[in-house]
Amino acid sequence: MKKQRIAYKAGILLFLASQAALLLSCKTVAGAAGAGAQIASGLGVIDQGTADAISKSSDAIGQAAEDITPEQEYYIGRAVGANILTNYKIWNGSPALTAYLNRICNAIVINSPRPDIYNGYHVAILDSDEINAFATSGGHIFITRGLIACTDSEDSLAGVIAHEISHIQLQHSIKAIKTSRITQALLVTGSSAAGLVSEGMNLAELTDVFNESVGEIVTTMVNNGYSQTQEFDADSNALALMAAAGYEPSALISMLQVLEKNQGSHPGGFNKTHPTPARRITNARMSLGKYKVPDTRAYRQPRYTRIK
Repeated sequence: MKKQRIAYKAGILLFLASQAALLLSCKTVAGAAGAGAQIASGLGVIDQGTADAISKSSDAIGQAAEDITPEQEYYIGRAVGANILTNYKIWNGSPALTAYLNRICNAIVINSPRPDIYNGYHVAILDSDEINAFATSGGHIFITRGLIACTDSEDSLAGVIAHEISHIQLQHSIKAIKTSRITQALLVTGSSAAGLVSEGMNLAELTDVFNESVGEIVTTMVNNGYSQTQEFDADSNALALMAAAGYEPSALISMLQVLEKNQGSHPGGFNKTHPTPARRITNARMSLGKYKVPDTRAYRQPRYTRIK
């Protein structure tokens, strides 16, 4: 009965901390919960063991809110890339085409707000007729042969690559992981209040739970795709990246129109993980007028035709 009362009181404090997270930063809540637990112990509301357990839980919540470093971004992204390559194979049929895609990528990122990341940006071709592309937080960009076949110019290729670079630079996958880590911290500590007292669960064990949850998140993210808002943001940002590198931004819309024509015959790929091309076109057109770039596509067409 005593343990039940302790767990009940601990649960109340943790519940209040989790509700406060809606209004305060997680680091602030973590500190408040830990301090509140020690005050409650001093007042005799809970014993010292329970207070120490709550403080450890609060530390875990605070740690979950810490910014992910560029190095962590890379290794998380590498894990996502490894996950992708369990379902797809790298296509090495044309080293020249792979090198060409990487040159386009370099031209875009060198003119972007974030030209340098932990291990750089790298483009690889996936041996699949599916129309699809993926980007990891580590800078890995994967484009299927099927998607490359849909392009008709270097600028349309640049639109595809700029869209994937945007996902990386806008940190879409990292933002999803951060949210999940914090949520998982609250769930673990909230459901384990009694166990923390009786079993002495430590911060390292809680961290293991976070790491396991990250693996589940990245798998879900690859299978289900980003949110509609994130996809729209990636398209809008891609227009800016293309313009800064001298590519014709409207080529992205042309590429989306090609995807729209192909969506009936290719039900998977982009159609599974992205908003409809029609909605993306509507969104992208709202930003297109911001960019006035001299149309120099004719100068790039011969090399595109030769390499493709």
